[in-house]
Amino acid sequence: MILYVHANLSLCIASAIEQSMNSQQPPAHIQPQRAPTLSLLDQDFDSTPAAYKRQGEDWFAIFNKNVPRQLDVSLLHTCEPNSAVACVRFSADGKYIATGCNKSAQIFDVETGAKVITLDHDFDRVGGYNYVRTVCFSPDSRYLATGADNDIIRIWDVQHKKIKQEFVGHESSVYSLDFSRDGSRLASGSADRTARLWDMETGQKLLTLPIDHTVTTVAVSPDGKFLAAGSLDRCVRVWETERGSLVERLVGHTNNVFSVAFSPSGMELLSASLDKTVKLWELTPTMLTSMLPVRPPAGICKTTYVGHKDFVLTAAWSPDGKWVVSGSADGSVQFWNPVDGQPLFILDGHTDTSGTSYIMLRSLTHGSDFSCS
Repeated sequence: MILYVHANLSLCIASAIEQSMNSQQPPAHIQPQRAPTLSLLDQDFDSTPAAYKRQGEDWFAIFNKNVPRQLDVSLLHTCEPNSAVACVRFSADGKYIATGCNKSAQIFDVETGAKVITLDHDFDRVGGYNYVRTVCFSPDSRYLATGADNDIIRIWDVQHKKIKQEFVGHESSVYSLDFSRDGSRLASGSADRTARLWDMETGQKLLTLPIDHTVTTVAVSPDGKFLAAGSLDRCVRVWETERGSLVERLVGHTNNVFSVAFSPSGMELLSASLDKTVKLWELTPTMLTSMLPVRPPAGICKTTYVGHKDFVLTAAWSPDGKWVVSGSADGSVQFWNPVDGQPLFILDGHTDTSGTSYIMLRSLTHGSDFSCS
């Protein structure tokens, strides 16, 4: 299941299905013979063979005709929140998706596409706006964390539609949230130039990690031992969460970093940037064993995914690590082979890429149809 949104106030849910006809393909960890890298945005739809394209009433998909086709895609729902959508996230159980909009977070039923809950954020910062910039379900799906322009992180009890607790401490808009896998901690990133780690039981701030630039994105490693953050200085930083020591500084992007995501194994990290690329970083053995160096290493970029025509604002893994997916201001979502960086297919269903809410892809999920996790 993939999810993407646009500034034209619509939310699309699409199902990506692995095709059994290609089950003979080598697994992702085996390096295949590399085909020339291309941008699927340059592949003409009309001249593309019928077996390598799909089209709906207001969307289309183009599959890379230079590599064996392994996936299919179809539109499940188009949802319409009541304002521009700034962010989106699946619940861990795959039953719901949450969106962040102006003055509210809204939750939709994945099976029906119907809106089931609206959580009002009534603080107006400037000119009547208070966008919910980030949302994240707890692993048990009982709670939804929201971060907004009013600097406050709210933890909502989803069933009772009320605030369970608030985390106060950031001094500017909260742009990113991520729960640890056990639900005991919550990471946050803010325009106040800090990443923070919070204790979910006590509400206490455990770590404040200063950066000289706005923190746009945070992610907690699967084992909870590391926190990664991307920022407007083009770098990705990784800290260990026990003491807050910096263990990695990943340098290579030529523009601001807007998304980071740990691989399911925790041994690799994706970063998406306004330089129109996604990078795959190999995390060093030093970091993984927590043998902290005097100076953090620069990190190793294994693969750069090239093909988007505009800012890449988000990237994610499938839970089994077989696929990488990215969303861009060029109006597309793209699936990639994580090993060689080849684009597998491009999905386009929107025409408005203006405003603050570009395509955002925040969750991929496991199962025959990537059901949510």
